[in-house]
Amino acid sequence: MIGVFDYTVILTYLSAMAGVLGIIVSLYGNGHPYMGCFFLLFCGLCDAFDGKVARKKKNRTDFEKSFGIQIDSLADLISFGVLPGAIGFGLVRASEKYLDLPVLHPVDQDKAILYPVLFIVIIIMYALAALVRLAYFNVTEEERSRTEGGVRKTYVGLPVTSSALIFPSVLLIRFITRVDFTPIYFAVMVITAFLFVSRVRIAKAGTRGIFIMIGIGVVEFGVMLYFLLTRGM
Repeated sequence: MIGVFDYTVILTYLSAMAGVLGIIVSLYGNGHPYMGCFFLLFCGLCDAFDGKVARKKKNRTDFEKSFGIQIDSLADLISFGVLPGAIGFGLVRASEKYLDLPVLHPVDQDKAILYPVLFIVIIIMYALAALVRLAYFNVTEEERSRTEGGVRKTYVGLPVTSSALIFPSVLLIRFITRVDFTPIYFAVMVITAFLFVSRVRIAKAGTRGIFIMIGIGVVEFGVMLYFLLTRGM
């Protein structure tokens, strides 16, 4: 078989599979965005360690290194470029206010058409921004590896993996307060997409920073699970 199938890419493959499952769950039936967020958090956990696991193999060939970079970005596009959009549209479908969006109501036709079109445009632009960000990272990472070597210390543009903490936070606030955060969720998508392709420089998190982010994710997971169990889906 073509490709690489050793332990260096297992977390990347798990992230991709979780991303696909999250998309399906988020859009299933009337939408299950909170369940989709659990998968998004899991994808973030996998991404936090996939690079460290890959670098444990001392005799990696140039092909394995290049394959690892490419497959990681492709998996990230699914998990952090498409899944957040699916969660957002799952939120639309699950909200009582937007349950009948596909149906055109004679008394409110403009609103019935406007909201879904606007949300879909935002989802598409968000995915495109994530795609551009990942392609830019791949090109610059190859150039940097040839000239500098080692591990990069800063990123240009917000890493797409940050969505693993951003969007669960928005949904968590929405779930706790019971306020309709659907427009806010999509506003955050717009801001995040802009930051993906911006030239803002962000320091790469070290081991301590990674564990802090994991801690935040664990807290989000626990709080969301508690409210889901006590209040229901």
